[in-house]
Amino acid sequence: MHRDNPDFAMPAEEEAQLAAESFRLLADPTRIKILWALLQGESSVACLGELVGANPTVVSQHLAKLRLAGLVKGRREGTFVYYKAADVHVRRLLAEALFHAEHTDEGASEDEHGHRHREPAEPAHQH
Repeated sequence: MHRDNPDFAMPAEEEAQLAAESFRLLADPTRIKILWALLQGESSVACLGELVGANPTVVSQHLAKLRLAGLVKGRREGTFVYYKAADVHVRRLLAEALFHAEHTDEGASEDEHGHRHREPAEPAHQH
C-alpha cells in the first residue's frame, strides 16, 4: 500500500526520538504556558512566574529542561537571564497543538490550504 506512493517516507529513528522528546517536554501545562509567553517576547524567570502562576524556582526548573531540549534560549544581562523561544518551529508546533486542543477558535486565521491557525500576539514589550 505505502510502497505504491512514490512520495512516502518514514522519519529516521533519531528524528523520531528527538520529536518524541520534544512532545514529552511539552506534555506539561506550565511548560506550554511558559513557551506561549516566550513566543510573545523575552522574559525573566520572575515575570514568567507571575504570568503562569508558578513559583520562580519551579519556572527555573521548567526552563532548564526546555533549554536542554533546544526549545528556549537564554541571554544573560548582569545577574538576570532573559529567555525566549528558540525559533519559529516552536511557534508553529505550539500554535498547532493549542489550536487542536481548542477545535474551534474565533480568532484563528486560515492559510492558503484552508487550515486554521492560532498565533500568539506580536511582542508588545519586554519583561
